[in-house]
Amino acid sequence: MFTLSRSTLGRSTLAATATLGVMLLAACGGHGDEKASEKAGASRQTVTVATVSQTDLDRKVSASGTVSAWEEVPVAAETGGLTATALYVDEGSYVRQGQPLVQMNDVLLRAQQQQQQAQVQLAEANVARDDAALARAQELKARGFLSQASLDTALANQRSSAANLAAARATLSQTRTQLSQATIRAPVSGQIISRSVTKGQIIQAGTELFRMVRDGRLELDAQVPETELPLIRAGQSAAVTSSEAGSTTGTVRIVTPEVNPETRLGVARISLAPGSQLKPGMFARASIAVGDQPATTVPTASVLYRNNRAGVFVLSADGATVRFQPIEVLSRTDAQTAVSGVQTGARVVVQGAGFLNDGDRVAVATTGAGRPAAPAQAPAQAPAQPAAK
Repeated sequence: MFTLSRSTLGRSTLAATATLGVMLLAACGGHGDEKASEKAGASRQTVTVATVSQTDLDRKVSASGTVSAWEEVPVAAETGGLTATALYVDEGSYVRQGQPLVQMNDVLLRAQQQQQQAQVQLAEANVARDDAALARAQELKARGFLSQASLDTALANQRSSAANLAAARATLSQTRTQLSQATIRAPVSGQIISRSVTKGQIIQAGTELFRMVRDGRLELDAQVPETELPLIRAGQSAAVTSSEAGSTTGTVRIVTPEVNPETRLGVARISLAPGSQLKPGMFARASIAVGDQPATTVPTASVLYRNNRAGVFVLSADGATVRFQPIEVLSRTDAQTAVSGVQTGARVVVQGAGFLNDGDRVAVATTGAGRPAAPAQAPAQAPAQPAAK
């Protein structure tokens, strides 16, 4: 048997321990490099990109506002001090021009009319008498049997009678006018939207009794941002929608020349098609077709929403990283979206954008635009040769 000294055994143990430590460190260092390499490779998302371009698109301008009457017509009494004895219409009624709305008590006016008609007849009789007297005076004066003074008197009497007749007829005409005004009629055709008179009310001259929408025509006072106001012209068509009254169509009637200095909004008045369920005072939205307009466009698939804000991922100049660029969507189709806030010529991520964050590293696919790179396939193996017999 061989025996080992204590010193020899200690040196052997230390050498073995040192060798094992070196092997463990080497093993750990190698695995750390592999993990770092794998992590760096996983962060490079493969994406496709498209270039921001300038294109002519069929633009639609969105606006919203309040429905109002095309022309509101107040209806008031022209004569006063009479009692309303009958009401023929109410709110919501459609009336024709000249149709009776209110009847006032006209008994006193009719009595005055009869009295003044009698005065006119009396004045006509006096005129006839004085005309005959003047004719006789002129004949006698021509024969030399009447003085000039008597002829002048007959002429004055005839003129006085004629003036009295004219005054009586004017008074009768005034009473007839007041009598006709006792029946309040619609000044235009349209719809009654408000009524402020009741039966038995003593109506004073100038008091507003009704308010009408002329011809029943309504329009939307659509508020448009000042940047899009130059695109809108009279005659352009619009689709108008309301959550309470459905949808209808309309046509731009006029674009007001003034912009609100505080809100920076202008107003486009859109005439609404008849028969809609919209009422004055309702809120509605409009989509105005302004035709083909040059616009900065990106693929619709590249537009994302982060924190309720639209944006696109823009590729950096070196093509290695991306950044989220907020944009404003102007209009969209299934393929293209008109935007503002991104420069023409910039490259935006299309496929793979939904998995990115600001500052991520990416790898751009080298295939055609809009098509991801096809995964690599392993080469086909040669068919096995039959074993030699």
